[in-house]
Amino acid sequence: MFTGIIQHLGAVSRIESGNESARLTFDTHEKLGEIALGDSVAVNGVCLTAAVVQGGTFLANVMQETLVRTTLGSLRAGDRVNLEPAARLETRLGGHLVQGHVDGVGSVISIRPNQDWTLMRFAAPPPLMAYLVPKGSIAVDGVSLTVIDVIDQDPVGFTVSLIPTTLAHTTLGAKREGDSVNLEADVIAKYVERSVASQLAALKPVSDQSSRSSHDSC
Repeated sequence: MFTGIIQHLGAVSRIESGNESARLTFDTHEKLGEIALGDSVAVNGVCLTAAVVQGGTFLANVMQETLVRTTLGSLRAGDRVNLEPAARLETRLGGHLVQGHVDGVGSVISIRPNQDWTLMRFAAPPPLMAYLVPKGSIAVDGVSLTVIDVIDQDPVGFTVSLIPTTLAHTTLGAKREGDSVNLEADVIAKYVERSVASQLAALKPVSDQSSRSSHDSC
């Protein structure tokens, strides 16, 4: 579990491609804190396991499914990445609950700088739109952000307002229009949807039976 508060900007130092997987090595510049073998680290919002730890670097094995369904498959040596180690029980929840399980890949539609903030609009896969609400939370490349507006016209998506600190200390400051990003919807919204859907499904037979009974009595 993560909070969406990026602790460091690392970089891809090596990529070893396999048939259905890849081994990615990330340079943390020894600024991420102590990472132990087997620890979870969110890389651009994707939860990876540190398989090899050496000095200021760690290696993670990434399966084909992850490479295809996230932006990790398009990483190149030298690319900067957002890094966040797994949260501890005593960690301050400065962002929101982030699992590191990417729901889909979106893209940057527009970037509008202002004096004190920058407004960015992102396109999102239509299935994710059900989980987006104004003032709700979403993780973009692992960064916990607050949704400003939900855009229902094509291309569907949302807007966020980014302060200079976020732009300077995450990869979002280097994004350009058309760039792809990992998106993870608020897990609480997913649970609410599942719970409501289950309750509605359970009530449907009762409603149908009641309707038939009324018809039969006429």
